[in-house]
Amino acid sequence: MHWYVSEGTAAVLGLLPVRLDEAPTTAYLMTGEHCARDCAFCAQARSSRGRAHRLSRVIWPPFAVAEVLPRLVDACRAGRIRRVCFQVVHSAGYFQRVRQAVAAVRREVDIPLCVSVGLQTVEEVGELLEEGVDVVGLPLDAATPQLYRELKGGSWERHLRLLQEAAAQFPGRVGTHLIIGLGESEEEAIRLMGELLSCGVGVALFAFTPLPGTRLEHHRPPDLRTYRRIQAAHYLLKRGLVRPGGIKFEGGRLVDWGIPREELTHHLADGEAFRTTGCPDCNRPYYNERPGKTPYNYPRPLQPREAGEAVKLVLEGGK
Repeated sequence: MHWYVSEGTAAVLGLLPVRLDEAPTTAYLMTGEHCARDCAFCAQARSSRGRAHRLSRVIWPPFAVAEVLPRLVDACRAGRIRRVCFQVVHSAGYFQRVRQAVAAVRREVDIPLCVSVGLQTVEEVGELLEEGVDVVGLPLDAATPQLYRELKGGSWERHLRLLQEAAAQFPGRVGTHLIIGLGESEEEAIRLMGELLSCGVGVALFAFTPLPGTRLEHHRPPDLRTYRRIQAAHYLLKRGLVRPGGIKFEGGRLVDWGIPREELTHHLADGEAFRTTGCPDCNRPYYNERPGKTPYNYPRPLQPREAGEAVKLVLEGGK
């Protein structure tokens, strides 16, 4: 049996000789291949002509589980890895496969463990939590029903309802992904985030990344100014520093935060709003970014200059 291991994780575990500018603090592992679903942005999609061992920009080479586990245990004990995250490809036997993967890790090491998987029921969420998963991620990805139907297929409303019901039953243990840049407006993304956060659903923000061989390979990534405003909104809403009803939009674009400009600047000055969002210790180095370019999601604390530049982009968005 094998798992796919993200290239950065493989480097931290000593499985690959890869130079890292920033090391992942979470071990990112993937089970399965050849997804039954056909998400337009995903290299694992049924119709994708892209490389099979890829998610977003990251390459995930396969390694035998027997080779991965002892190295994972050593990295956890040394403090190099502080969380394990399984990405589960929706292919035949996926639910049993993720249960086996969770059990294999749990037998060897006591470490926070999360799973990103497409489940169908609240009962399935509960089963994974009972078997040792700390957080179950149910990726919504698209911010509107129309985009969900066009790019993922199926019912956005049903998926949202599952998230809400699972979060109500298992407080603090359910999350989702939102991909920014699929065609949603700032207003649509921010209003959805407000609704999810109010229900207790954790939100991890991703920037759309065009991948060769996918249906969206020619679609452009999001404008950095838009992404910075959505990051800032997520940060402020999660901490109760702005009210959802106080944020104003014009033509789908954020124009007023509902708090004084000086207060907004103060809240964002340390740059924390622009770091990777998700579970604790999830930094996803260069998942959406190319080395040498300004990152959408910083995998580390920002330098004062970087934080200042990010805040400047947010302030360009309105009052």
